[in-house]
Amino acid sequence: MSQQGFLTLLSDFGDRDEYVAVMKGVIAQINPDVRVVDITHQIPPQNIAAARFCLMNAYPYFPLETVHVAVVDPGVGGKRRAIAAELPQGFLVGPDNGLFTGVLSQSPAITVVELTNSKYWRITKPSSTFHGRDIFAPVGAHLANGVPLKHLGQEINPATLVKLDLPGYSQTEDGIVGCIQYIDHFGNSVTNIPGSYVQGKSWSVQIGEGTIKAYETYGEVAVGDAIALVGSHGWVEIAVNSGNAQSQLQINWGDEIKIKILK
Repeated sequence: MSQQGFLTLLSDFGDRDEYVAVMKGVIAQINPDVRVVDITHQIPPQNIAAARFCLMNAYPYFPLETVHVAVVDPGVGGKRRAIAAELPQGFLVGPDNGLFTGVLSQSPAITVVELTNSKYWRITKPSSTFHGRDIFAPVGAHLANGVPLKHLGQEINPATLVKLDLPGYSQTEDGIVGCIQYIDHFGNSVTNIPGSYVQGKSWSVQIGEGTIKAYETYGEVAVGDAIALVGSHGWVEIAVNSGNAQSQLQINWGDEIKIKILK
């Protein structure tokens, strides 16, 4: 008997091919009443860091016991583990490749299992290239249907999970040095520097040879002008009013940025 609940999907599959629909079909066969929400399927191919960022920022907004299935999996078919984790607010299902690093840094796992029980897979001999269909989607559907986590496989130590090694940020004499951790659909370039560091201060951002002054809203600069501000994610970001900061300013993932606190 199926039961209602929420299950989210995140992947780098895009919307041109049938992959996402196939996963939803597998889920519906097991748990037709579960409410499936797409976080995004537009993660740049194999970009685990982008998957980490999107899942981390979406996770807090879902109800208790939501199951989050995330499949950005360049190591599919290799030695990386397939896992499911129980957290205070819900469950994570996907490859153990670091994409859960962001969520787990904010909400540590209660229990983690390696998905070794093929009873809860779609087939006992899954494809070596589509674990989203054959392992992760069916496991997520069973979890949303009330199957206990311990039935899905062998318990493992959460401390052994792969952590994504991302550049940090550091304080300097007159500000903070960080990097670009995410670039969204609009070209807004999100840094890894929390907005709390600049709250209530006058500040600017230096990237490359250019300096960008900080404001609170897009409308405080002319159309086409660059702006630094604290975005809706709570991080310092660089944008262009009615434009694309990534292309206009030639910003790339991982680029160093410097925040200067103005006297």
